[in-house]
Amino acid sequence: MFRSIQIKLILMVLLLILIAVQLIGVYFISTMKNSLTNSFTSNLNNQANLLTTFLSSLNLSADNKDETAQAATSAMLSALVNNFSLSGAEIQVLDAGGKVLATSNPSLQSYIGRKNTSLLVGRALQGVRDNEEEIIDEDNNRKKVIAKPVISNSKIIGAIYIVASMKELYKTMEGINRIFVSATLIALGLTAVLGVLLAGTITSPIKALTRQATAVAEGRFDERVPVFGKDEIGQLSVAFNDMTDRLSDALSINEEEKEKLASILSNMSDGVLATDELGKVIVTNRRARGMLGILELKDGTTLSEALGIEKEPIAETLEGKESSLLLNRELDEHEEELVFRVTLTPIRRRDKGVAGAIAVLQDVTEMEKLEQSRREFVANVSHELRTPLTTIKSYAEALDDGALEEPPLADRFVGVIRSETERMIRLVTDLLHLSRFDSRRNQLRRQKTDLTEMLEEVVDRFSFQLRQKAITVSVKVEKKQKTAWLDRDGIDQVLDNLVSNAIKYTLDGGTIDISAKSNEAGQLAIAIKDTGIGIPKKDLNRIFERFYRVDKARSRNMGGTGLGLSIAREIVRAHGGSIAIESEAGVGTVVTVLLPIVPEGSETA
Repeated sequence: MFRSIQIKLILMVLLLILIAVQLIGVYFISTMKNSLTNSFTSNLNNQANLLTTFLSSLNLSADNKDETAQAATSAMLSALVNNFSLSGAEIQVLDAGGKVLATSNPSLQSYIGRKNTSLLVGRALQGVRDNEEEIIDEDNNRKKVIAKPVISNSKIIGAIYIVASMKELYKTMEGINRIFVSATLIALGLTAVLGVLLAGTITSPIKALTRQATAVAEGRFDERVPVFGKDEIGQLSVAFNDMTDRLSDALSINEEEKEKLASILSNMSDGVLATDELGKVIVTNRRARGMLGILELKDGTTLSEALGIEKEPIAETLEGKESSLLLNRELDEHEEELVFRVTLTPIRRRDKGVAGAIAVLQDVTEMEKLEQSRREFVANVSHELRTPLTTIKSYAEALDDGALEEPPLADRFVGVIRSETERMIRLVTDLLHLSRFDSRRNQLRRQKTDLTEMLEEVVDRFSFQLRQKAITVSVKVEKKQKTAWLDRDGIDQVLDNLVSNAIKYTLDGGTIDISAKSNEAGQLAIAIKDTGIGIPKKDLNRIFERFYRVDKARSRNMGGTGLGLSIAREIVRAHGGSIAIESEAGVGTVVTVLLPIVPEGSETA
């Protein structure tokens, strides 16, 4: 309860009022008491002085032998003290010896003739005029005592002794105290009520601000603090509402930027991993997990563990050094090896040094493959050109050295030179074909083609080789797919290459089946099936690479350039189709060409 600012404010006001009233009360009551006491004492002294003045003209001697005179004096003194009797006060008249001559208290008439032994009386008879004191009697009543000398002709002839009760004075003081206490309680009550009202006007906006602050902390920005006025609290409420709006806008922008960043990271073609200052991975994107073959990183996984590398490069990066390295990730036996470049960059914060590191993973598998293919291509072209050129040079030098003088030998040498020249021409022609496909300059010229006629013409072109090896060929075309819209020259080149390979690698007496039909996917499927020696499984994935040969020596001896299947694949791709090979060593090979069936007259692949 005492943690509430409203209670604290009310208590503070009440304490301030109470302290102020008490200070005022103490001063007021003390002043009032002194004033009443002084007034009571002054009045008593005045009465005593007046009484001494009357008594100074009388004979107060107790030794007077005249009983009549003594009785008259006594009667006169009694009448005098009774006339001067103060309310609640006792007056005694004493002679010069201190004997009581008269008293105003009827119950103390027995004191007459006795000596008053009070110290004040003794001092008064000695001539001391200011003799007074306060006493408390048996009934616990406070009384004021005054003794004054009676002087006649510069001679002390007696004294008066006054005892006045101060009960009424203290009753008056108690009444004043009760009034003050009542007034204090009433003031405190009214102050408490006003304090509650005043504190409510202050604490209500504060409570509203507290509720709004709690709502903002919980992410609710639609609520507003009510503005009750234009004072400081009202200005604070307006400022808080403005702050809430700005904070909402800032958080919205921040969330939008975070979503953008998350979307960018998620859809990046490069993998990204971010670490803290200790090298523990805190952020990854989908591409990075895919490249590393990790579905989900465990908490506390370090970057070196995630990448499978030593800790030194990561430690150097966390010290502020950038670095780059190539990593190879071995996949299953049916998949190619993955090569990616890792770029390590430190994350720097202002005045805080390195706060972490970022690893960017770039898949360079294709780039490495292209670089390797380029090197192999240059080596293969160089090799393919060097062999015939060396042969031509050797035979030309032989002719120059005198072989021309021997016609049979010269004719044979010239035939070899012609054969090697034709081989180089075929190689260059194939390279030009590939160059046109690579630069997309090879335009298709589609025409309506009779499939049966096209396949039979292919067989006719190789009839001599087929008869030489006693190979049986069958051609089968589906009735519902007799024609297609194709680039006849390009497909003829593809079929010539495939049939030529089938004849080369099929033993004498084998068979070759050529078929054409439409498949379930709405494509034209042309298949060439042979019973040749087949292709080993390890070579199937590379059979379409340029200059790749399964049996390099035998292929070269048969006059192949190693580019035929590459050209066939490019022609089929230009048609929007695909080519696939299924083979088993010692059983045979099936090459299937899939081409889209396009409407007549269409120029799109």
